[in-house]
Amino acid sequence: MFDFCIVGGGMVGAASALGLAKLGFSIALIESNMPQPFDRTQPPDLRVSAISIASEGTLNQLGAWQHINAMRLCPYRRLSVWEKPNCRTDFNCADIHASHIGNIIENRLVQLGLHQALQTYPSVTWFSATKVRKITAGHSPVVELADGQTIASKILIGADGANSQVRQAANIGTQGWQYAQQALGIQIKTSGPQQDITWQQFTPTGPVAYLPLYEGYGSLVWYNEVEKIRYLKALSRQKLKQQIILNFPQDLMDFEVQQVASFPITRMHANQYVKDNVLLIGDAAHSINPLAGQGVNLGFKDVAALLDVFSQQPAIDNPNILRAYETARRRENLLMMSAMDAIYGTFSNQHAPMRLIRNLGLKMANNSGPIKLRVMKYAMGL
Repeated sequence: MFDFCIVGGGMVGAASALGLAKLGFSIALIESNMPQPFDRTQPPDLRVSAISIASEGTLNQLGAWQHINAMRLCPYRRLSVWEKPNCRTDFNCADIHASHIGNIIENRLVQLGLHQALQTYPSVTWFSATKVRKITAGHSPVVELADGQTIASKILIGADGANSQVRQAANIGTQGWQYAQQALGIQIKTSGPQQDITWQQFTPTGPVAYLPLYEGYGSLVWYNEVEKIRYLKALSRQKLKQQIILNFPQDLMDFEVQQVASFPITRMHANQYVKDNVLLIGDAAHSINPLAGQGVNLGFKDVAALLDVFSQQPAIDNPNILRAYETARRRENLLMMSAMDAIYGTFSNQHAPMRLIRNLGLKMANNSGPIKLRVMKYAMGL
């Protein structure tokens, strides 16, 4: 019997496995959709994340950061938010004497870095050639695989995403909704120098954002109504470029469209993170509006809390220990989800008084001194 069985070897699941292995526990890690190996000649993936300074610290402590850094990433040192160009808030890491605010990294490379670090732990047993067929939750969780193998563990961790099989097997309900808008992710290749700024402008039809990548590559995010996103996605690359030029701010330099994908925007929160000896983490427990790029960073905070409670108590199936993890994370995640909804709702309101108030707020925030620095540190996870 394993100490832990983790269903899902993505970024958060792999980080959990790595941290628990470092604590000396035996781990069964199930992931049937393994990432493609890294090749420096590959173009960047479309799926990227803004990894905060706090998440970078977690990955460094786990021993994965060195592997990620050896591949490719883009530190960003400046962050700007605005609606009207003359009413914007600009953050710069130099204001708090930091080297950068965060890093834009392809999700696959974070996952690969964690997988490389896991190779040094013989206490981790991989199950990557088969899929989960059945999960029996409860006090003695068991996972049956499609090839007939059966995995028993003291604790079952669901790190298998928003449509978590583990959560469903444990009969844990959720609350949430799908937003009326969708987001279009657009990978571009710019003709200018490497950028160190990520920015977001709020428009009447939804936010538009830019995230820099390595060697002039970048990622655009375009929120809009479902029908508009469907229309944009169907355009040729050249016609899509023209639409981007018309709808994005002039801060965007000349570029060519490389790849395009759309995704729904959802909010989901599990009614509980722990039930019997089943525990949820990352997107299996919560999915958030990606407005501020906090999704995976919340997941890494889950990992840090998980490792903290299990490092203090060898009796891992003690219900009080499992509840301590839930107590540590559920309220904070709910607060962040509510904050993103408040921002989303505020900037969706197109009434003139509200537009005036929020633009004055952005302008004042840019000159607010200590408050502005506190907001930047919070964005960095510090």
